Amino acid sequence: QVQLVESGGGLVQAGGSLRLSCAASGSTYYITAMGWYRQAPGKQRELVARIMRSGSTSYADSVKGRFTISRDNAKNTVFLQMNSLKPEDTAVYYCNVEGRYSNWGQGTQVTVSS
Repeated sequence: QVQLVESGGGLVQAGGSLRLSCAASGSTYYITAMGWYRQAPGKQRELVARIMRSGSTSYADSVKGRFTISRDNAKNTVFLQMNSLKPEDTAVYYCNVEGRYSNWGQGTQVTVSS
């Protein structure tokens, strides 16, 4: 099993920045990718960004150029640097791991005020 602990959400004004962190523990050897998803009220959960163990990344079109995902493999931690935040980025952000033991974090609220 893999356990995830997220941190870094909060309230920020439009144009501001936040940095999310997600630390994985347990059977981390089997993790093949880590990512961030988000779910706004009344909407489906969507992929925000994903990073493979190799370091290759992918982003939702809506966040390209504003968000950066990175990973510290030694610490089994994934980060999401969010810049130029917009009110439409408001959502609960969930960390996700893929591999033999896929799992989700508990979610962290990000609220961007206009």
